[in-house]
Amino acid sequence: MDAETETIRRILTSTGDTWAVVGLSNNTARAAYGVAGVLQRFGKRVVPVHPKAEAVHGEQGYASLADIPFPVDVVDVFVNSDLAGAVADEAVAAGAKAVWFQLDVIDDAAYERTRAAGLDMIMDRCPAIEIPKLG
Repeated sequence: MDAETETIRRILTSTGDTWAVVGLSNNTARAAYGVAGVLQRFGKRVVPVHPKAEAVHGEQGYASLADIPFPVDVVDVFVNSDLAGAVADEAVAAGAKAVWFQLDVIDDAAYERTRAAGLDMIMDRCPAIEIPKLG
């Protein structure tokens, strides 16, 4: 098993079950909405993070990671690559254990900073695709 596959397995199975999904709103046409639903079906608590701070999938939303009043295990990032690095830095500051950049979200410098801070990180992958692969 390669290192990335092992990191994916670790994040999905043992990092923790509270996932902040940055960019999640009630827009059902957006990928974040569907992926959050899959995460919930697999036992994850999904915490929406979006400027509107609206409740999604039955969970209270927050305008930023810093506004979440409880620990978050994984920060799942659905923003453009040019904004993703700042979100990764906020995840480190918030005490998250891992950061997951969704498909087509790529920032190599943010990846290096996040790993250097001791967090697991996956980039350009989707947990809704990876979870079923675990068996």
